[in-house]
Formats: sequence, structure tokens, C-alpha cells
Amino acid sequence: MKRLFWLGVGVVAGVALSRKATETARQATPAGLASNLGDAVRELAGAVGSFGAEVRAGMSEREQELHDMVSERSGLSTAPVAEGRHAAQPRRPVRRARRAEG
Repeated sequence: MKRLFWLGVGVVAGVALSRKATETARQATPAGLASNLGDAVRELAGAVGSFGAEVRAGMSEREQELHDMVSERSGLSTAPVAEGRHAAQPRRPVRRARRAEG
């Protein structure tokens, strides 16, 4: 019975080590390296995107705080700043594509 138990343990350990070795060998191939690099780039892009969103949210929050502070100190009541656009910035005209004549 002991021998059968140890035989089973050896088979399980052999299968586990074989799978691990196969996975490691696959990662060392050009396709495996490209996959790892692609995953790293996707993770970096996600981190940069979330950082940018946090910075924009912080800027908007700080802008609103400053706007409220100026309104409070000056005693002027001004309309709230539009989301994503400063009050001093005029709207940009829409450019229309020119038709090719000829």
C-alpha cells in the first residue's frame, strides 16, 4: 500500500513539473516573449490612463475650489464653469471640409 501511495505522489509530482517546464519553455519562445511584452504594455497603458483620469479629476476639483474661493472673496456671483472647458476659453468654430473642385 505504501508503494502505491508513493507511486501516485511521484506521478503527480512528475506531471506538475512537466507542465511547469513546458510553460517555462513556451514563455522563452519569441511568441511567448511577445505575449508577455503585450501584457506589460497593456498594463502600463491602463495605469497611464487611470493616472490621467485622476489628474483631470483633481484639476477639475481644484479649479472648482479656486472658483468658489474667488467668488466668495470678490462677492461676485458667477455661473459655474462648464465641465471640460474654462470659462475664458471661447468655443472653437467647427471647421468644414473643403470640397475638391475640378
